[in-house]
This record gives sequence, C-alpha cells and structure tokens, in this order.
Amino acid sequence: MPSQHNDTGRRPATMRDVATMAGVGIATVSRVVNGKPVTPDLAERVKRAAESLGYRQDLTASSLRRADRRTSTLGLVLEDAANPFSAALHRAVEDAAAERGMLLLAGSTDEDPARERDLLRTFTARRVDGLIVVPTGRNDADLDAAHRAGTPVVCVDRRTSASEVDTVTVDNRGGVRAAVRSLFEAGHRRIAFLGDLRSIWTAEERHMGFVEGLAGVGCVLHPSLVRRGLHGAEAAQEAARELLALAHAPTAFVSGQNLLTVGARRALQELGLQRRVALIGFDDLPLADLLEPGLSVIAQDHDVIGREAAGLLFERLGGEVGPARHRVLPTRYLARGSGELSAPEG
Repeated sequence: MPSQHNDTGRRPATMRDVATMAGVGIATVSRVVNGKPVTPDLAERVKRAAESLGYRQDLTASSLRRADRRTSTLGLVLEDAANPFSAALHRAVEDAAAERGMLLLAGSTDEDPARERDLLRTFTARRVDGLIVVPTGRNDADLDAAHRAGTPVVCVDRRTSASEVDTVTVDNRGGVRAAVRSLFEAGHRRIAFLGDLRSIWTAEERHMGFVEGLAGVGCVLHPSLVRRGLHGAEAAQEAARELLALAHAPTAFVSGQNLLTVGARRALQELGLQRRVALIGFDDLPLADLLEPGLSVIAQDHDVIGREAAGLLFERLGGEVGPARHRVLPTRYLARGSGELSAPEG
C-alpha cells in the first residue's frame, strides 16, 4: 500500500485508509478518533495506523456530522492585537477557551468598520460557536444579524446599540472622575484631557468622566485644554506639546487611552517636565512602574474582563436565554508617582 503522508503531490490520509491498515471498520476508527470506548487492542491498532499514515482528523467535517453542529471554535474581534490592552484581553479569552477545549480565532479591526464587517462575516462563515467583539460602534446591525443567525455574541470594553448582545465594560466614568478628584486635591486647577476618536464609546465615556469630575470638585473646565479625536501615540505627543506651549499651560494631564498616555509622557520627557507636570493615564502599560517617576494609571483587570465575557458566552452556548445583559466591572487607581505630583505654587 502506498504511503499516505501529506507530502507534496499526495492526498491526505483518510479515515478509510486508517481502517484498511488497521484491519477494522470505519465505524471503529470513528469511535477511536472521537474518544468513544472500544477495546484497548482495537484502540492501539487504530492509533498506530493513524500515526503511520499521518492521519489528521477533519474537524470541520466532524462538526457537520455532530447533532449540535458545534465546531469548538470561538471568534475574537479586537481593535488592535498589538495594543497592550488587546493583547492582554486576547490571552484571557484564549485561556478561558482552552479550559473548555475550544480553539480561539482572532483578528484586528484597526477601528475600520469595513474590516470589522469582514471579520464578523468570515468568522460566522467558518461556523464559530460564538463571538467576542470589541465593536467599532458602526456595525451594530451586523452584530444583531450574527446573533439572530444563531451565533451568540458578547461585546467587550464598549457598549453597542445592538439590542440582542451581552456586553462587558468597566466603570470608565467613575475611574476618570476619581483621577480628576485626586489631581484637584494635589492642587491642580488647569487639568488637560487627551481623548481618543469620538466614534469610540469608551472615549466618549472617559471624556464625560473628565467633565463630571471637574464639575464635582468645582473646578473650571478650560475647553482650550481638551484635545479629542486623537488616535495613537504620535497624535497625543503632538497635542501634548501644543498644550505645554500655551501661555497658561496645564499643570496636569488625564489621558483617556494607553497609547495616548505614551505620547503624553514622551512629550513631557522631551521637555524635561515629567517631574513637574502630573499625568494619569487610563489603562496600565508594561514597565509603567519602572519609569521615573512611575506612571500612575486607572487600571482595568484584563483577565477578569476576558473571563467575564467568555463566561457570558459559555452561558449562552449552554442554553441561557433572556434579554441582553450588561456587566460593569470596577477600575482601580495605581498611584506610582506621576499622578501624585503637586501643582506648582501660584
């Protein structure tokens, strides 16, 4: 019998090939491959034949034969897999999926709604059992459509107008309000804000937290100190430079996103102001505690967020019905030095 290894120019070994080599029926091979009980002797013969032939189970075909049509795969749609927040969220969901014996497929949208739509349609075409999505906020109809087609969807990090999907977010407003209060208590009255794209739900929430925080302590909101619509570290760096060049420059910054925080800190260090101008960023960064002064942040627990989202999805896959659920998780403030700098006298 010719070799059935999957070398160039040769077809992959099939279940029938394994059955022929092992001297058993196809049904016996199927039972062994799918973990169903057979005698130890038969199991060993089938496994030796499969190994010899380089046989690999066709999981797609197997899923189509299952009564529940499950594929044991999940789809994860991220904003940018290279972003520290997205990377940490990816790992948390991946770990939760692995505990259930499920494979995770992931892709990045880069805040592009067309790319998001392509990912949603690609994952559903591949028959993933469920989707966890960081939504751009501009494809909510597609999210509802995926749900109605039988694919459970959980949105994470951001709310959506999609009426049928579960969501997991953090208390964005509360975290920023607390940061503003802390800066006010340290003597700061000219506090600047750097915000991400206005189309992003979290960017809007964090800006509202800034506005509410100033109002809550009776501090004046200076529109000239607010920069929104920024995306990426370079844009934030340029915005911070402009603000620091003002005749009445800010004595403190609140940054609404981790890459914006990177840009703000770079601007401060360029000008030698990192020990004079306070900075609090939203979301933690690798090595933030090793800077001098350390970077104070409003931290999210990525592992808890990812596992909460995965938990809601698994409940839906387990038969949970009912209206869409929204879980709001707390943030915590990590004081490392940059947010504790006092305002200069006068």
